[in-house]
Amino acid sequence: MPTQANDNLFNTLTFDNRFVRELPGDPEADNYRRQVYQSCYSRVSPKAVKAPRLVAYSREMAGELDLSEAACQSEVFCQVFAGNHLLDGMEPYAMNYGGQQFGHWAGQLGDGRAINLGEVVNRQGRRWTLQLKGAGPTPYSRSADGLAVLRSSIREFLCSEAMHHLGVPTTRALSVILTGEQVVRDMFYDGNPQLEPGAVVCRVAPSFIRFGNFQLFTSRDDLETLKQLVDFTIKTDFPHLGQPGKAVYLQWFAEICRGTAEMIAHWQRVGFVHGVMNTDNMSILGLTIDYGPYGWLENYDPDWTPNTTDAQGRRYRFGNQPKIAYWNLVQLANALYPLILKAEPLQDALTVFTQTFEQTWQRMQADKLGLTAFDPAVDQSLTAELAGLLQAAETDMTLFYRGLSAIEADSALADFRAHLEACAYAPLSAETLSLADAWFKIYQGRLQRDGRPRIERQQSMDAVNPLYVLRNYLAQQAIDLAEQGDFSEVWQLLEVLRRPYTEQAGKQRFAEKRPDWAKQRAGCSMLSCSS
Repeated sequence: MPTQANDNLFNTLTFDNRFVRELPGDPEADNYRRQVYQSCYSRVSPKAVKAPRLVAYSREMAGELDLSEAACQSEVFCQVFAGNHLLDGMEPYAMNYGGQQFGHWAGQLGDGRAINLGEVVNRQGRRWTLQLKGAGPTPYSRSADGLAVLRSSIREFLCSEAMHHLGVPTTRALSVILTGEQVVRDMFYDGNPQLEPGAVVCRVAPSFIRFGNFQLFTSRDDLETLKQLVDFTIKTDFPHLGQPGKAVYLQWFAEICRGTAEMIAHWQRVGFVHGVMNTDNMSILGLTIDYGPYGWLENYDPDWTPNTTDAQGRRYRFGNQPKIAYWNLVQLANALYPLILKAEPLQDALTVFTQTFEQTWQRMQADKLGLTAFDPAVDQSLTAELAGLLQAAETDMTLFYRGLSAIEADSALADFRAHLEACAYAPLSAETLSLADAWFKIYQGRLQRDGRPRIERQQSMDAVNPLYVLRNYLAQQAIDLAEQGDFSEVWQLLEVLRRPYTEQAGKQRFAEKRPDWAKQRAGCSMLSCSS
């Protein structure tokens, strides 16, 4: 049981825990696995750990919380964000929700290894929920232990902050802390469990409410709690919509569709693959949430997924992410239907997703190619043929787009061929080179027709095509060192990923193709949900 701890360094944290104050909670105080009804949460305390040790923290996120460098480097910080101590104002709880997993209704899921410490309102009036992941069992843990290991915690910490600096809507991370304890994990679910160092990551978001929060209550025909949660969410996170009612519910759902579409378009822009787009992993705020077996496209393949659990069906493959997001929104619409009792307006709201995604993705494709605007009559085929070329050439997506800005409208075909070969993971066939030549001639004509100044085009392209992304093998190298007690690579990666669009002196190794040794190595390509 955590103890109370006060420290002047943390007096800047002002808690206003509306979620537990305004919504119905679990009346059962004991922490044991069970079905929880007519409740949005269960009060539960983090599990105390032996020897907390700071691995890393985000100074940007700390700044958002008005925490000083001194506070983040203090012993109290370790104790609090490992779960050993509660500050005044913290009221820990785990949320109750359900969801579809890989397309099938899974019933009650809930925060099985996440515990919210409370909601902080910073000096600018922004609301942030602090959540510990890996802090011990909750009533929603089912058969699991509620803990996390260092490798998954580092991956979540780094990716949360990397995505933020890429400009992708995301939950954030404040810290990752070793617990000093060992956790048993079967990384690939193949009957080979191992002891691994335990860790806790502190995740931060305006809200951690998911599609599945609403789905659970509708599935149980608990419409009273459903309405309470919907009204609370609108008043807290969408106050500009006004007083909750049927008309506002529809406006709210349309906003969720719009935010989700924009998030997915950003994923496609940077080549990010989430890996587990279950409805319980979809944020109501259109934020990327729950970083498990994620990855970035290296050799361009729209059918690639980083998730070993999804290796056969590839439901959550890169090219399918927009369709899955829409499918998930349909499930949310079904959950909200009892409050609307009309299908047509919900269907109309769903078109907001389709329209927003198409418009946003077209604009982003134009930006990635340095065009002033997307001309569907010409650019639909231009971008489709490029996708085919990148796949045929097994091209590193990040490096191809980044280097494309250096290719001039009047460059020779040989220059483009050289760029493509430098980004490819396999030798280019004569057929692929022929495709490359044909595409580049069309692209050259498109640039010349645009007439955009070269410097302006390059700057525009470099602002949307990152040079540095969190490749799985880079994260694994940092994890390997961290498991030996050396956190320097975690800090160095964090520093590089703070400026993903700016070339940084001496950081070339973070902007290279995946090495051959990493193609099949555990943690460097595909990962399991345990990762």
